[in-house]
Amino acid sequence: MDTNTQWDDSINLGSVIKFVPFAYIEVSFFNANSHNLGLHSQKQISLKPKVAIVILNFNGVHHLRSFLPSVMATQYDNLEIVVADNGSTDHSLEVLNNEFPQVTLITHKTNEGFAGGYNWALKEVKADYYVLLNSDVEVDAQWIHPMVDLLESNASIGACQPKVLSFSEKDSFEYAGAAGGWIDALGYPFSRGRVFDVCEKDLGQYNQSSPIFWATGAAMMIRSSLFHQLNGFDDSFFAHQEEIDLCWRMQLLGFHLYACPNAKVYHVGAGTLPRGGRKVFLNFRNNLIMLTKNLPLQELVWKIPFRFALDAISAWKGLFSGDFSFFRAIVAAHFGYFSHILTGKLKRSKSPKPMKSLDGVYNGSLVWDYFIKNKQHFNKIVL
Repeated sequence: MDTNTQWDDSINLGSVIKFVPFAYIEVSFFNANSHNLGLHSQKQISLKPKVAIVILNFNGVHHLRSFLPSVMATQYDNLEIVVADNGSTDHSLEVLNNEFPQVTLITHKTNEGFAGGYNWALKEVKADYYVLLNSDVEVDAQWIHPMVDLLESNASIGACQPKVLSFSEKDSFEYAGAAGGWIDALGYPFSRGRVFDVCEKDLGQYNQSSPIFWATGAAMMIRSSLFHQLNGFDDSFFAHQEEIDLCWRMQLLGFHLYACPNAKVYHVGAGTLPRGGRKVFLNFRNNLIMLTKNLPLQELVWKIPFRFALDAISAWKGLFSGDFSFFRAIVAAHFGYFSHILTGKLKRSKSPKPMKSLDGVYNGSLVWDYFIKNKQHFNKIVL
């Protein structure tokens, strides 16, 4: 929460201010009644940037009880913890009010999804940096400091993410972001430490901070001013891949994104949206929308038809293996994509750039490397 400084009313003479490193000020006050101007008191005021950890909640009372205590144990001076409730119908509000009164609670009447939910919530939060955190994440007490230091060190870094490990297997990377997100030339997202459904063991192989294409929405630190400059997430996505779209647009503005492996969190994964047809639909539809929004026309005209063909192969493979819901979700995603365009909902980026000019882009085909060449680890694909 905000740190308030209490001033001593007995002080009636000015102050001497001396600047010291690491954004601290040491202020020495002197007693006016003392003939030798002896030191009356010393206080330190933290000038660290304000960080707001914002957790979007929808009927996740079990996650709040399990994971909010670790978030509240975060060690950072200028911190506010906010839970934005996205129209929950369980007893989340009661639990937050009674068991976590230190947390700032803001509420919304309807569930606007991940994208729309954060868009309305972050309009209500004032901070230098936002941390978007899933409700099913356990954090290390010192996880905020390395990310703040990274963003403070370089104004061109717009956002970053910690190392995301599995809550159930803490020596393994977790699906949602792992050690930083990449994308291939056809728009398939993957991560350092995670390719499709294969998650690597954390052996220190991705312990270096480096540029990435996208930072996970499960645990992303972003400059608040930049989030609002970009008008937040594309709320038509509802959920899934909206953070990749946001990061893509961030790069188009000239900002970079970085992995910050000195910060660590542990994610349950798939804890806030059920698996199944809806999840497949959103992933396939939103990926196509994202490509159409952000690709330059010379790439768009051949990559979208190629992606439709690959999607069709995936759908028929699912059908022949007995997964009709998977097949139906991909077909619905394609119809949803065309509906999105025909109803005028597409918000195309103003200055698209060639993908190969951006950070975190693999100029080959992830599908070919994974399924044909049997390369299942990031460092086998990106050499």
